[in-house]
Amino acid sequence: MHPKEERSFVMIKPDGIQRGLIGEIIKRIERTGLKLVGLKLVLADEKVLWVHYNKDEAWFVSKGAKIVENKKAAGLPVTKEAIEYGKDIIRGLIRFMTAGPVIQMVWEGNQSVAIIKKIVGGTEPLTSDVGTIRGDLTVDSYAITAVDDRAVRNLIHCSDNTEDARREIGLWFKEDEMIEYRLVTEQILYDVNLDGILE
Repeated sequence: MHPKEERSFVMIKPDGIQRGLIGEIIKRIERTGLKLVGLKLVLADEKVLWVHYNKDEAWFVSKGAKIVENKKAAGLPVTKEAIEYGKDIIRGLIRFMTAGPVIQMVWEGNQSVAIIKKIVGGTEPLTSDVGTIRGDLTVDSYAITAVDDRAVRNLIHCSDNTEDARREIGLWFKEDEMIEYRLVTEQILYDVNLDGILE
């Protein structure tokens, strides 16, 4: 595979759709020069979301142990095992992700995973950099989500690395749902000599 054929998976979450930010989010990615090769509006399946989040028992125990520790420090009751608190994180995410439709996309181009990750910003909007989708377009924080007992509303999911991108694309898209085509702008982005530009 040529580097310009690298693909990344992106999902606009229910809050992004409800706030009318579909066009803004797509525009921010599209203007980098990456090429949209797959796009659909769906209701995400709960079972597929468990596979999508791809967490193992060690992750659940680790995250749950931190929650137990925080509860004890705050003088709050601990009512279940650490692993269940860890699973509650994903349960909350799945409740959020199945609350309404999502937009799923596949983007293609050189360093697509890293470029999209940079544009999207950090997971928590409060600490996400200015200029990123999450930093500019939402005000959510871990502190308020802990009080409200819900998932963080950060508008968008993107693949963390190329391995995750391959796995996530395979999970949500069939091969025939993606289109191979050429953008005229690809010549400007990738043609070393800009052949024929003065013709």
